[in-house]
Amino acid sequence: MARIVVLGAGTGGMPAAYEIKQMLGADHKVVMVNEHPDFRFVPSNPWVAVGWREPKAITFPIAPYLAKKHIDFVCAKIEKIDVQRQCLLGKGGEQIDYDYLVIATGPKLAFENIPGAGPAHFTQSICTLDHAIRCHQDVETLIANPGPVVVGAFQGASCFGPAYEYAFILDKALRDAKVRHKVPMVFVTCEPYIGHLGLGGVGDSKSLLESELRQRDIKWICNARVDLIDESNMHNSELDRKGQLELSHNLAFKHAMLIPLFAGVQAVADVEGLCNPKGFVITDEYQRSPTYPNIFSGGVCVAIPPVDTTPVPTGTPKTGYMIETMMTAIAHNLKAIIVDNQPPHSKGTWHAICLADMGDTGAAFVAMPQIPPRNVTWFKKGKWVHLAKIAFEKYFMRKMKTGNSEPVYEKYVLKALGIARLDED
Repeated sequence: MARIVVLGAGTGGMPAAYEIKQMLGADHKVVMVNEHPDFRFVPSNPWVAVGWREPKAITFPIAPYLAKKHIDFVCAKIEKIDVQRQCLLGKGGEQIDYDYLVIATGPKLAFENIPGAGPAHFTQSICTLDHAIRCHQDVETLIANPGPVVVGAFQGASCFGPAYEYAFILDKALRDAKVRHKVPMVFVTCEPYIGHLGLGGVGDSKSLLESELRQRDIKWICNARVDLIDESNMHNSELDRKGQLELSHNLAFKHAMLIPLFAGVQAVADVEGLCNPKGFVITDEYQRSPTYPNIFSGGVCVAIPPVDTTPVPTGTPKTGYMIETMMTAIAHNLKAIIVDNQPPHSKGTWHAICLADMGDTGAAFVAMPQIPPRNVTWFKKGKWVHLAKIAFEKYFMRKMKTGNSEPVYEKYVLKALGIARLDED
């Protein structure tokens, strides 16, 4: 009997555990390890941050639902991966042995690189549920005492969609509260232009997102490097195309939310030969570590190259569809190795597909493949995207509770967008 441990119960790890168990059957054990006892649907965090969702609406306890599928659960904060002994070591003294390890931890949020950044200091975040809850408290304070707002993405960020989402959602929340006229808003981003998204732009993303920002009276600063943040001011350097200082900005704010640089979580980054210098797991085309053949990884924690070089560093996003196909490939490859005694053969589909809410409308983009040149590239907006994202939240939460291993993006999102799957071959 093989023992497969999945580290991280997020939107990648939970489906992976279900799919691996279905593939391997009763003869093999699957164990889920997660720092928190509950599943948290991260894509809904922007709604939590403005009070449109209660935290309990996007969470549920992990253990009872995994138990229905005969998957074990260990709630532990992992401090070390001992690859020689093939075990995880937890902060509370836990030792979790594995034959095969699937790393799906998501990222570390690297606020420490910028003085004053992060919820521990002067800016808010929507990257975790706890951060979104704290952000909501700050939004309530803003509504009671309106003033300037800064939203955007710090240098090195790779997840730009939620920054735009939050800017538009916050704009709608402030209008609903009838205080928007008292709140100047600026979108600050390391992108070389609005709508770059870490992807070199997708279809008409530049013109469409610029238009949406203009319509909402949200100004913007691109090629921005945040140098320092104090209690009420954000000091930014705007660089030119050569990466030289062009302008300096001192932005006063009452509320600020910027997406940080992502890095690898410490326990994973500390494993010699597993990760790149940023702590992201290096994998081959089968999501397998070249150094440790019994370790696989998928999701935000894997290393992928940047789409292009920008004056201020930008990373490349890992979107839901890409993550889903990575996890499916891992499940198939584990079955090939463990059950069929064959080499791994399945590959993830590296396409970028995203549904982004904009308060009372929404935008969807598709980039197939993610890195140009592309077979498909478009960016569209409409009320239907707003409704589709709400429906997707309910669909995904139901899937996680039932243990349905059918691919969500294959069955739901691509169908909603009217797109058939395109394999890169």
